[in-house]
Amino acid sequence: MSTARLTAVALALVALAASVAVTGEKADEKTAEGQWVPLFNGKDLAGWTPKFKGHDLGENYKNTFRVVDGLLTVSYDQYEKFDEKFGHLFYAKPFSAPYRLRVEYRFVGEQVAGGPGWAWRNNGVMILGQTAESMKKDQSFPDSIEVQLLGGKEKGERSTANLCTPGTHVVIDGQLKKQHVINSKSKTYPGDEWVTVEIEVRAGTVKHIVEGEVVLQYDDPQLDDGTKLTGGTISIQAESHPCQFRKIEAMQLAE
Repeated sequence: MSTARLTAVALALVALAASVAVTGEKADEKTAEGQWVPLFNGKDLAGWTPKFKGHDLGENYKNTFRVVDGLLTVSYDQYEKFDEKFGHLFYAKPFSAPYRLRVEYRFVGEQVAGGPGWAWRNNGVMILGQTAESMKKDQSFPDSIEVQLLGGKEKGERSTANLCTPGTHVVIDGQLKKQHVINSKSKTYPGDEWVTVEIEVRAGTVKHIVEGEVVLQYDDPQLDDGTKLTGGTISIQAESHPCQFRKIEAMQLAE
């Protein structure tokens, strides 16, 4: 065999070995990080419990939360007006850091009459939340970290995966932030298209990720009394605009 051919064979073997090594590394990483587990089964609301302002836990007011054509849907077709009936649908199992949560959402139809202006094409994923059982009957929102899910307005820019802090605070760049809304750096999505949002929760740090891009990061999520949050409930909202989810899933991460 010629020297040139020996060199070519050797290079090919080196490339193959490198390829196997890279593939193995990715496989190990995937195994270490776990697998995506669906929290919504695409059939019914099994494993989820509604709580509406002014109503008892478990009452699905006016059939707001339902499954339509395999999509978890927030619907207002049985309402005459919103009347501040803020609702949340709680997943049965609380989650503790580290984990990832992934949702795919879109807005459909028109906002119900009487819905607040800020709630137009507005939903949210609540993480690190209090239990539904501990909420007061007339409480509008659970104490939690809210990852806002928004659709863009006809005029102007409107980011999604912003942060809202009902009963909570966070730290950014070493400073305690007490404002209720902190905008992300995501682009504007019209609202009627599917958008994928991931939330990575690790001990002391949370990242908001939209279509694979980190758009917001903060540290030390805590109750407004300073109690640090490392785990809690997950819920989605009903805030007056119809919305659909085709995927809600979680992945437990390696320590």
